[in-house]
Amino acid sequence: MGSAAHHGRPAAVPLEPPERLARTVAAWEGEAGRVWLAELPGRVAGHLEQWELTPERVFAQGGQISMIVLVRTADGTPAVLKVGMVTRETAHEHAALAHWDGRGAVRLLAADPERGALLLERLHADVSLRSLAEPKAMLEASAVLQRLWVPPAPGHPFTTVADHTGDLAGVLRERREQPWAADARQLVDEALARSADLVADSTETVLLHGEYHHGNVLAGERAAWLAIDPKPLVGERAYDLAWLARDRLPTLAAQPGSRAAARRRIAGLAASLDVDPDRLHAWSLFRAVEAGVWSLSVGDREDGELLLEFASWL
Repeated sequence: MGSAAHHGRPAAVPLEPPERLARTVAAWEGEAGRVWLAELPGRVAGHLEQWELTPERVFAQGGQISMIVLVRTADGTPAVLKVGMVTRETAHEHAALAHWDGRGAVRLLAADPERGALLLERLHADVSLRSLAEPKAMLEASAVLQRLWVPPAPGHPFTTVADHTGDLAGVLRERREQPWAADARQLVDEALARSADLVADSTETVLLHGEYHHGNVLAGERAAWLAIDPKPLVGERAYDLAWLARDRLPTLAAQPGSRAAARRRIAGLAASLDVDPDRLHAWSLFRAVEAGVWSLSVGDREDGELLLEFASWL
């Protein structure tokens, strides 16, 4: 007997949202997230049919606000169906991937951006730069970033770093007043002052990944390493590098001389990618404080305090 998949019907793969996805969406997005989760299996099934895809399995370790299904296309090519929440940060992921066209990033095969659905080339989902020792991972990460940092197309839809950080700064000012943020107020004030200075005299306009870290770079077939999951912006390269600067933070914090190691890492990344070290230092501070206060706001004290500790070293 042949399997159902061989007769043109999708195999019976359960399309329930993975536990991790259900947990993060409910925690971060509240009621809107719960409604979206309830509709998700139907949406995924609709895209499988629309794009004539046969599901193999749901990737349980997949995205925090997206469901990842390993599929095969009508001609048997392995691919990935990604169906995510459409937010301000994710709305233009398809446009960035289309602009890169496989150069340094996963290749986009089809998109339904209104519904947050992307069909992507299949990479090795469980092999990221986290599988390499840190010095080698940083080298590879830097090489991929150099391919991603290209001028955006004329008339592009991407938000600027200035507008994006302006919005973040507004929220940060509000959160600063919360009782749970009392210990972080001095750091928040420093971060806000730095970001205002950075935005005021930035001159670069490059397409940025937006959320670039070792976990968002996967092993591929046509290239050794390819970036996934951009939250694209346009602006200066130091902004993009600031997330990478705090990669593997628990390991960094656990080693002796963490403060000096963090500063050395920032200096090394700046030198290897020809980015102004002072601007990278300042963006690293702002992005760590913003992320730390956000973590505290959703009840994640452990991550929040670690990020703010990192910011205090800078």
